[in-house]
Amino acid sequence: MIHQTLVDIFTAFKKLKILVIGDVMLDAYIYGAVERISPEAPVPVLNVKSRDQRLGGAANVALNIQSLGAIPILCSVIGEDAPGNEFLGLMTSSGLRIDGIVRSTHRQTTRKNRVISGGHHLLRIDEEEDQPLNKEEQKLLKTRVLEIIKDCDAIIMEDYDKGCLDQVLISEIMEEAQRLKIPVAVDPKKRNFLHFKGASLFKPNLKELNEGLKVNIDPTQQSTIYEAIGLLDKQLGCQNYLITLSEQGVFASKGKQFVGHPAHVRSIADVSGAGDTVISIAALGLALDLPLAFWSELANLGGGIVCEYPGVVPIDAEQLLEEALAQPLFEPFLKP
Repeated sequence: MIHQTLVDIFTAFKKLKILVIGDVMLDAYIYGAVERISPEAPVPVLNVKSRDQRLGGAANVALNIQSLGAIPILCSVIGEDAPGNEFLGLMTSSGLRIDGIVRSTHRQTTRKNRVISGGHHLLRIDEEEDQPLNKEEQKLLKTRVLEIIKDCDAIIMEDYDKGCLDQVLISEIMEEAQRLKIPVAVDPKKRNFLHFKGASLFKPNLKELNEGLKVNIDPTQQSTIYEAIGLLDKQLGCQNYLITLSEQGVFASKGKQFVGHPAHVRSIADVSGAGDTVISIAALGLALDLPLAFWSELANLGGGIVCEYPGVVPIDAEQLLEEALAQPLFEPFLKP
């Protein structure tokens, strides 16, 4: 590790295979112009100019892994419906494997429809089902995961509280990963927040941390973050913690080692999907056994970069490498 350069590390990413498990969705965008108010009700009338659909949720994590050069394998459950067909079409056109996707006649494919005019979000319309998987769906998903897991270098569990992950499935995946000595990185939500015991990395944002622990943390006070991580560790016993704090940057810990990284000054266009980029970079860092300070700052840098672009977009590996080469923290990795 001491003798690697940044370029070597990015090259090593290309040799990794990452299993991504969790809720997936279509991120749909309706763009138009508002020039009048409806005579039927005091609401704006949108004249639609264009539409766009992108892979979202755990699928965006897979796209980030792919953009960083590694091989992602996505495992999830979608509906046997038209949005599900569109989802698989986008996966195929993006070069993603679809053998980990289970289709069900009992669920609908999640789609988030965003209505945008003049760069401003006017409305979001969600089509979704957030009930836990039924026994048949869970059995099929577990079978796919167990078929794929043994060939992977790391696992990302991406929970959006849409029902794909529950305590039983999480426990079974964690047990198998520990048996195979494969690191597991977790991006949690409220419902399963305290079910990821023993994970290699636990990455909540500030809102998720407050809701999960039922606390009210001041991100400007490091002492409150220390306390929160202590509470987390007592209940979860994870190896690493990474707390994303929006404009306050990120805070990471491993045992008694703590490191904070301030956010990089940027022109923010959209924060959607930034957490997907952060967990993707962090998981690759874990798979290569990189130092805490290194992968947490690289993840912090990448999460900021994608916020400069509208909509949910994966990280550009070339831009990430270029900006990392200019950061003082990474200087020890610039020379063989």
